[in-house]
Amino acid sequence: MEKITDYLCKYKDYIFAVGVTTAEYIDSLQNFEIRDTDVFLVTYPKSGTVWTQQIVALICESDFRDSALYPNNLERMPWLEYLEGRPDYSLRPSPRLFASHLTPALMPPGLRDKKAKIIYVMRNPKDNVVSYYHFCNAWKYLETPNSFDEFLQQYLVGQVGAASWFDHVRVWYSQRKQYDILFLTYEDMIMDLRSAVQQISHFLGRDLDEADINRVVEKATFKNMKTDPKANYEFLPEELLNRDKSLFLRKGTIGDWKNTFTVKQTEMFDRIYRERMGDLPLKFIWEMNGQPQ
Repeated sequence: MEKITDYLCKYKDYIFAVGVTTAEYIDSLQNFEIRDTDVFLVTYPKSGTVWTQQIVALICESDFRDSALYPNNLERMPWLEYLEGRPDYSLRPSPRLFASHLTPALMPPGLRDKKAKIIYVMRNPKDNVVSYYHFCNAWKYLETPNSFDEFLQQYLVGQVGAASWFDHVRVWYSQRKQYDILFLTYEDMIMDLRSAVQQISHFLGRDLDEADINRVVEKATFKNMKTDPKANYEFLPEELLNRDKSLFLRKGTIGDWKNTFTVKQTEMFDRIYRERMGDLPLKFIWEMNGQPQ
């Protein structure tokens, strides 16, 4: 891996935090055997991963009766690219749930057999960059930005963990026909959580009854997740996450970017967004009362 800063390294056009994984392990994913029952949640960082992780875990809860085996959502649905001292993922019983921030080139090729399921959640990039900025202020493995403007410039050129939001969303969307994949937006999930739960449940082949749907929706609300020790990531040690600066679950809203962006930054971002994404049919909600654009 090519070290590009004290905190970031590049490997095969993807940017990792220094020290969290190895080139050898990432390469080994090319031989990772996919099972038909595998479920992958894929996102660019700070796009609703932990929230969707909770929804999927709740929908598949009947498969995980042994709470001692997987005491929280991180253990129930670990990140594919980080073993973090866990036993080999090939030893996990089916159905296996994984989260990932990787791009298609680094994912196991067996996913293209269209049997395993992928849920891809994307978030409007203005809120995404603000959330990412606050996360960098608190997460041990990422450099604390000197200012939001500095971080914004790094984000726009892809010099942050997971590289470019624009490239990440584009490559997964452009290759969508190669996978059995469900695309969701963070904003649509906020506007209609029940509909999102139903979509995910149907996609995973889980025909939940009304009572089960109600239970998942209730436990997946932002308010309830913040107090759920299995889901809120408060179980992480203080040396990894400085809770005085930010929490894993911070606000969970649409349009928070308006409290951070200047007019000049907004104009610049809008221009770059049009240049980079204008040819795609993707629509995002940028404000709580706004329509998809």
